[in-house]
Amino acid sequence: MDWFWWVFIFFMAGGFAKVADTARTALRTRHERKMELLETARQERQELAAAQKPPEPVCGCTHHLAKHDKKGKCHERVEMPVAWDADHKPVQYEAGQCTCQQYIGPQPLSQIYAEDLTDLA
Repeated sequence: MDWFWWVFIFFMAGGFAKVADTARTALRTRHERKMELLETARQERQELAAAQKPPEPVCGCTHHLAKHDKKGKCHERVEMPVAWDADHKPVQYEAGQCTCQQYIGPQPLSQIYAEDLTDLA
């Protein structure tokens, strides 16, 4: 029964606080590592999803090719600044027609089938 008093004195002197602090630190570290793993997996899923999408033809005005006619006119409505402050920052906007040029990037290809170039057999 002598050992009981030593254990009692150890806990009363704050020995349990050190054990609890060590356990809390270990759980916090485990949580941070688990969250990093989850974030890495989420980014990987997003990158895989983005890799499966074909590139979209976007004009310099950030509008899709479908918003332009054959003559090169963009039919999208945009907010155009009409008033500026002393620092040349727009303070008032008005709806207007987009004044961009025709999309000049690569034309999107339709889905095609191409056989593999290498023979694995």
